[in-house]
Amino acid sequence: MDRQTAIGRIEELRRLLDQYNYEYYVLDRPSVPDAEYDRLMQELIALEEAHPDLKTKDSPSQRVGGQALDAFQKVEHRAPMLSLANAFNEGDLREFDRRVRQEVGDDVAYVCELKIDGLAVSLRYEDGYFAQGATRGDGITGEDITENLKTIRSLPLRLQQPVTLEARGEAYMPKRSFERLNEQRRQRGEELFANPRNAAAGSLRQLDPKIAASRHLDMFIYGLANAEEMGIDSHSEALDYLQRLGFKTNPERRRCANMEEVIEFIKEWNGKRPQLSYEIDGIVIKVDSFEQQEQLGATAKSPRWAIAYKFPAEEVVTKLLGIELSVGRTGVVTPTALLEPVRVAGTTVQRASLHNEDLIRAKDIMIGDAVVVKKAGDIIPEIVNVLPERRTGDEIPFAMPTHCPECKSELVRLEGEVALRCLNPKCPAQIREGLIHFVSRQAMNIEGLGEKVIAQLFQQGLVHDVADLYTLTKEQLVPLERMGEKSAANLLAAIEASKQNSLERLLFGLGIRHVGAKAAKVLAEHFETMERLESATQEDLLEIHEIGEKMADSIVTYFSRQEVKELLNELRSYGVNMTYKGTKSVKAVEGTSYFSGKTVVLTGKLEALSRSEAKERIEQLGGNVTGSVSKKTDLVIAGAEAGSKLTKAQQLHIEIWNEARFLQELERQV
Repeated sequence: MDRQTAIGRIEELRRLLDQYNYEYYVLDRPSVPDAEYDRLMQELIALEEAHPDLKTKDSPSQRVGGQALDAFQKVEHRAPMLSLANAFNEGDLREFDRRVRQEVGDDVAYVCELKIDGLAVSLRYEDGYFAQGATRGDGITGEDITENLKTIRSLPLRLQQPVTLEARGEAYMPKRSFERLNEQRRQRGEELFANPRNAAAGSLRQLDPKIAASRHLDMFIYGLANAEEMGIDSHSEALDYLQRLGFKTNPERRRCANMEEVIEFIKEWNGKRPQLSYEIDGIVIKVDSFEQQEQLGATAKSPRWAIAYKFPAEEVVTKLLGIELSVGRTGVVTPTALLEPVRVAGTTVQRASLHNEDLIRAKDIMIGDAVVVKKAGDIIPEIVNVLPERRTGDEIPFAMPTHCPECKSELVRLEGEVALRCLNPKCPAQIREGLIHFVSRQAMNIEGLGEKVIAQLFQQGLVHDVADLYTLTKEQLVPLERMGEKSAANLLAAIEASKQNSLERLLFGLGIRHVGAKAAKVLAEHFETMERLESATQEDLLEIHEIGEKMADSIVTYFSRQEVKELLNELRSYGVNMTYKGTKSVKAVEGTSYFSGKTVVLTGKLEALSRSEAKERIEQLGGNVTGSVSKKTDLVIAGAEAGSKLTKAQQLHIEIWNEARFLQELERQV
């Protein structure tokens, strides 16, 4: 076949395979037998191998599985992937509805969607072509799993229109694929996956895309991150638009005019869920209007315009075999129930947290009891109650110890707390747990330094505090279990790279009581250096809006300790960064910045700056960039091809700038 004929045939094969793929995996209406699809695919692969320069990234042949990777690259999401707050009953839903209507008025509609039990992913398309896919990760940064996502046949490699967008979806493993996979693993004598969600997550994190391809995953798209930039005003419209572009959206969704209709939808699907070919664990409820979503805003963790209703947890009966004690990094001693293994909500449960001694007494829990177990939110195992009528007289009452199970120091109960604490700062358990927290993803993010490795380092006396991590050598690491030359080199590189982290990661990693990731960011941005924070008084701290008395007192107490001063000096000597590297929000003095305190909307295409760069510049100058125009908007900056937002701004008589006026103002601030 000559080259020109090959080009024509390749184009025809791609068109046919894309069409058949869409009919089979998205519409669920195949028009040709599987054998015909396979024959055409093999013909395409052969032609592309004969003419390698004609192979393209959007070719159907690229779904087979590319080259294996050495590691996943980090990807920063253009817009955060927030998690959803949960509702567990009708009362929670009505309270959510009350808060929404209190903020936006009674004219509010909701969209209900099935909550797929899978793995959230972000998909970026450029000019209509699939460019990159990533896991949710911590909501800010995920992992690049582009090659694995390409193996999902319902994911389009090329859209129906040449648009640039970021879609959000849920990758999942259908029940049939899950059963087939576990049967294969059973025959090979391998450990079985506990549930389809774990299997899907494990499949998408395979370094070899061919393994992901063999798992037969699927996907539903549930959101469009930049919908408003495209002139779309509501979530329901965005889903319809995504469907027209060729995405697979879940048809089992409904726009509800009020909370009564939402509750009816939930009741309907609570009964119908076993009929589905995939697992769901609840219903997601979202305010439909993007303008109302903008009004409601979000907390640091979740949007105020959406909530996830979790179906009532499955309850089962098993036997409490014993109670184990563990010591956390803050010294809290936590009892954990050891259970006779039992299947609950798709997984085998052998342990459940008992939280504290007061709860054990309140529920009259004894070792040997028959207990009712459920998973709170279908995730965390807990004991609901005991069945005293099944007692035989052989049950043993439980009492919390008076001394730490790790270091034997006397345990104390601080005023106003229910937990027992070990106050020994040299307690091995606290140091070990502190090390695990220090290297965690939101803290110093040292890959390869998991709990098992830390346990070995600690047991062999190689580390005694977090500073010792920066003294480790290859010779010390290689002899550790499952730690070869390459793994040791990678770990040392990750430890070295962590020295360059911005100050907020170090602050969070130090484990200062009451200081979470968000507070660490606030403190780092405000004080900019560790030295300034170390010398801050309680009054200095209370001047920061987000810092309360309890946190301020905890911070001052922490930095006053001599062992903390010595630890920080050690970290400095090893080259660990002690300054804030992030973007500094300007709380501009009145008159110093036009944007200070103003709400700004960007619309249309900007030539000189990307939208994210423009947003960053405005926020640096004290402005707040939002996605929709409302009466609260102070300024609209309109680029080329501005649409409905510009029209609305004109109707509301809001000040409007073109890009030239915007750039002129930015130059004045330099």
